[in-house]
Amino acid sequence: MHTIASIATALVGILHIYILYLEMFLWDTPKGRKAFGLTVEFSAASKVLAANQGLYNGFLAAGLLWSVWLGAAGDHIKIFFLLCVLVAGVYGGLTAARKILYAQALPGLIGLLLVLLAMGKG
Repeated sequence: MHTIASIATALVGILHIYILYLEMFLWDTPKGRKAFGLTVEFSAASKVLAANQGLYNGFLAAGLLWSVWLGAAGDHIKIFFLLCVLVAGVYGGLTAARKILYAQALPGLIGLLLVLLAMGKG
């Protein structure tokens, strides 16, 4: 079960690397605008803010992947970063776009539940 929880945590980390890439490098491109439903004007005006958001997603990814690298010793770190992902996803889903609930919060919740089950706390 611990392996499955670690794989799920790593997948959430990889997802956040992809989000970092979209926000930092593709925000003001057709692919970025399509992914986030942006107009040309808005993406141009907000690309610096999006790059900052991307950087924060990179920090989440780094923490998640670090926790996986630590193995069982990183279980509490997994919980912390998966909770951060979950809270950010719920907040984004309620304030920005509902699809964030499914794209960010749901994977974070699944990873969190798997880690807790692996630790015998689920």
